[in-house]
Amino acid sequence: MDIVDKAIRNWKLHGLALLFVIIAELIGAKKYQLGPGLIVLVPLLYSFALGALCGIKKLNILSRDDMVEASSLVGVTFFLLMACYGTLVGPNFWKVVETGPALVLQEFGNIGTVFFGVPLAVFLGLRREAIGAAFSNAREPNIAIIGEKYGLDTPEGRGVMGVYITGTIFGAVFCSLLSSMIASTVSFFSPQALAMATGTGSAGMMTAALAPLLEMYPDIKDELTALAAASNMLSGLDGVYLCVFLSLPLSNWLVKKLGVNDPPSVPPEKKTNA
Repeated sequence: MDIVDKAIRNWKLHGLALLFVIIAELIGAKKYQLGPGLIVLVPLLYSFALGALCGIKKLNILSRDDMVEASSLVGVTFFLLMACYGTLVGPNFWKVVETGPALVLQEFGNIGTVFFGVPLAVFLGLRREAIGAAFSNAREPNIAIIGEKYGLDTPEGRGVMGVYITGTIFGAVFCSLLSSMIASTVSFFSPQALAMATGTGSAGMMTAALAPLLEMYPDIKDELTALAAASNMLSGLDGVYLCVFLSLPLSNWLVKKLGVNDPPSVPPEKKTNA
């Protein structure tokens, strides 16, 4: 039986998910003043925390098979989530069209991760791993790019997989806290610009980063959701080409400038063919 089929029939997972949703919604959104900033804790974060607690072996709540099956449902649930977001793009179509150039051009902002992340990674002792770790936000399309060009059992592959795993575990929480801090302390950015910035090609991170904005600006929540969803979709489309033709070559160039002269890795299948 396919793992997704097993997960769909695993009533323990569905029961726990329903319980976590009820608990998280009963707690509700909480706002805390932190210096000049405002931290907004939303129900999504509570459900993340409750789910993580279930993975503690001593609690004996979920088996390893349960956790593997649960992970297989992530993609399925995000399809439903993005379909829900898509219903808000239509009513706000002209708002999205008006910001069209900004939605496309903002993708170039992702190059910032190269100039910030690569030097930091090399400073921390990474070598070719820095390329895989810092040329993108290391989501599924970016793993495919590195896997095709270098292979995943290589320094570049270990770099991208390390950031992928870290982002999966901590990314949503980090994005949510960062979004609320920036929205409450930096008045330069409009809420619409912040909503567009949440769309980095990861549905989970976008949802987590958008939640505090919807809590802070409830009067325009449909507009913000539509802009975030459109931004996330465009990031998934043009982001791949930007990574292949711009950020990945830039990462290779910058690593060499920083003194890492190791040769690029070659996937095992290409070595065999050679």
